[in-house]
Amino acid sequence: MALKSYKPTTAGQRGLVLIDRSELWKGRPVKNLTEGLTKNGGRNNTGRITMRRKGGGAKRLYRVVDFKRSKRDVEAVVVRVEYDPNRTAFIALIQYTDGEQSYILAPQRLGVGDKIIAGQKVDVKPGNAMPFSGMPIGTIVHNIELKPGKGGQMARAAGTYAQFVGRDGGYAQIRLSSGELRMVRQECFATVGAVSNPDNSNQNFGKAGRSRHMGKRPTVRGVVMNPIDHPHGGGEGRTSGGRHPVTPWGQPTKGMRTRDTNKASQKLIIRSRHARKKGR
Repeated sequence: MALKSYKPTTAGQRGLVLIDRSELWKGRPVKNLTEGLTKNGGRNNTGRITMRRKGGGAKRLYRVVDFKRSKRDVEAVVVRVEYDPNRTAFIALIQYTDGEQSYILAPQRLGVGDKIIAGQKVDVKPGNAMPFSGMPIGTIVHNIELKPGKGGQMARAAGTYAQFVGRDGGYAQIRLSSGELRMVRQECFATVGAVSNPDNSNQNFGKAGRSRHMGKRPTVRGVVMNPIDHPHGGGEGRTSGGRHPVTPWGQPTKGMRTRDTNKASQKLIIRSRHARKKGR
């Protein structure tokens, strides 16, 4: 999809750059593949805000996306490509030869009428899903399982992908977009191709109201607050927030590593995504 810019006939259109969605399906989603979605405004069961900067936004229907691709060795045809308000990527409605329909993440270069299939040994083309054991090295993939049968968890956002770079003792080595090199079991499934809508990050919403429509509330910096509201608050005149920036709860931020080094999956990471920053 291409980007679409607007003439500044209003203040909100000055600098506005959006995705051109003219080629997407313009009707409603398939009813039996949708569920209701309730909003919580960032609040937990006691009514307290536990996730700041959330609230409002347009009402949404949740599209049930098949991340597992569990219907194996049955060919399906792409009926249409749709916009999904719940994610940055587009989704594709597919229909299997037995008549069953489902939604999948739409990869790049997948069009209406294309045929796709999931199985142990299938052709390497966008939309096909297979385990790493039957995949040639060097393949670009997305929607990657971390545990066999659990469903895809990695590389699901717009424009993301990973590359299958090698095998080692029952494990597949994959290089992520971040630069991280990690291993997953060779029995894990992944879908060939990169995720659709790569221009998503190049959008400019032009006005605050568009973010509010998406359920995002304003972000207030700590340095403009009072001392009671934030550790960076207070002071005479403008201050930078001190030498050690922290969260409102005193946790170091802006570069502080928060990953648990005792996490079970730590041993599966061959090279950290931070390795490039260190010059190693």
